[in-house]
Amino acid sequence: MDHSPTTDQAPPGPLDFLEFATARGGQLYQTAYLLTGGDRHLAEDLVQEALSRMFVRWKRLSVVENPAGYAQTVLVNTFLSMRRRRSSREQATFEFPEVAVTDADPTTRLTLLRALRELSAPDRAVVVLRFWEDRSIEETATILNLSSTAVRSRSHRALAKLRTRLGDSFAERLQAQPR
Repeated sequence: MDHSPTTDQAPPGPLDFLEFATARGGQLYQTAYLLTGGDRHLAEDLVQEALSRMFVRWKRLSVVENPAGYAQTVLVNTFLSMRRRRSSREQATFEFPEVAVTDADPTTRLTLLRALRELSAPDRAVVVLRFWEDRSIEETATILNLSSTAVRSRSHRALAKLRTRLGDSFAERLQAQPR
C-alpha cells in the first residue's frame, strides 16, 4: 500500500518556495530596481532579503490567497525599512564598475532613474507601484499601509516633482521615440 501523500495533500515545502521564487523573482527584481533608483546591487539585496523573509514563514504563507501580492508588499516594506537603516552604513566609493548598456537611448533611462532617485523613498514607492506596476490606488494603499487619499496626494506631489525635474519637453520626447 502506498502511503506517500498526493500532491494535493502534501504540505508546502522548500520546493514549492523555490518554484514561487523562480517564477516571481524577475518581476520582484524589476520593481526593486526602480525602487532603488537603478542600483542593481541594492535591488538584488532587496529581493534576496524579501524572499528570505518569506521563506522563513513559507508554510503559513503558502495558504495565502495571493502570495505574489504578499511578496510585493514584503518587498516594498523591506525597501522602506532598508532606506531608514542604510543611511548609517553608506560609504563613498571612487571606483565604479563598467556596465554594458543595451538601451536604444541610455540618456533617457539615466535621466529617468536620476529623477526617481531624487524622490523620497515613500514617494518613489507610490510612483513605482502606481505607474510601473500599474496598480490601483487601493492596491497601492494596501501594500504601503496608507489611506487612498495619502496615495493620491503622494502620487500627485511626486509626479509634480518629476515634471519639474524633467520638464514638459521630456514627455514629448519619450512619446516621439520609436518603440
